[in-house]
Amino acid sequence: MNGKSESVDLRTLPLEKLIERSQVLVEALPYIRQFRGATIVVKYGGHAMVDPALKASIIQDLALMAIVGMRPVVVHGGGPEITALMKKLGLQPQFVAGQRVTDAETLDVAEMVLAGKINSEITLALNRAGVRACGLTGKDMGLILAKKLYHEPAEGGPRLDIGFVGDVVRIDPTILRILQENEIIPVISPIGVDEEGQTYNINADTVASDVAAALQADKFILLTDVRGILRDRQDESTLIHSLRQDEVEPLIAEGIIHGGMIPKVRACLDALRAGVKKTHILDGRLPHSLLLEIFTDRGIGTQIVP
Repeated sequence: MNGKSESVDLRTLPLEKLIERSQVLVEALPYIRQFRGATIVVKYGGHAMVDPALKASIIQDLALMAIVGMRPVVVHGGGPEITALMKKLGLQPQFVAGQRVTDAETLDVAEMVLAGKINSEITLALNRAGVRACGLTGKDMGLILAKKLYHEPAEGGPRLDIGFVGDVVRIDPTILRILQENEIIPVISPIGVDEEGQTYNINADTVASDVAAALQADKFILLTDVRGILRDRQDESTLIHSLRQDEVEPLIAEGIIHGGMIPKVRACLDALRAGVKKTHILDGRLPHSLLLEIFTDRGIGTQIVP
């Protein structure tokens, strides 16, 4: 995952292709000007973390954003990789309502994968792409203060202990601001620690939303494995390009927003209520999805705005 791609010799392209490329640059110019210096928090997860070509595409997008003066901050997940390593080690993954039951052994695996393998790979790839990046966990300079999270059954009844799964109490953005001031991209693993020093694995969407809120980000972007919010989940042409935040809960009640999309849109709502200016849900399976959303007039996903 080095962020490199094959270069194209522009001298071999027909004139109409060259004109087409120049028009793309002209369209991007107002957005480059508008978002110069803007903080953009990106939750990086899903298929874009697994497919080598998509990995390279995301790294290129983040590098270009930084080079033109934006301030990207990356929060990554890694659930499939944690599951894969657990199975190799003979451990059986368990889930309750989509949340990983995390005993001490599972926590060790999660921290090894998130803070060790994935975080260092992303950081190295960004550095090799020509920008500076620094890997972090919530343990660094008190970045993420966490508390134990219990599963609360929807139908009531006693709450369930699902182990070392955490929720965010507070984000201290000091280290993030220091890195940003020095034009270094923070790359954050969703590992937090409580006041007693206990480590917790935290949902990456939650961490990303709270990081965006703490930084008062201009944009919060969630990369997913779907086009965005669809009015008809079987028809991608029904993509909703823009929603106001007060339109979200009625769509949940109608069943249009459902399943795994619900916590993602609620992470967006939490960020907006905390002062983030705009949120986006994008299909990370599309090459250069970040650039297409930020630098084009139409965008490709669903934006949720105040």
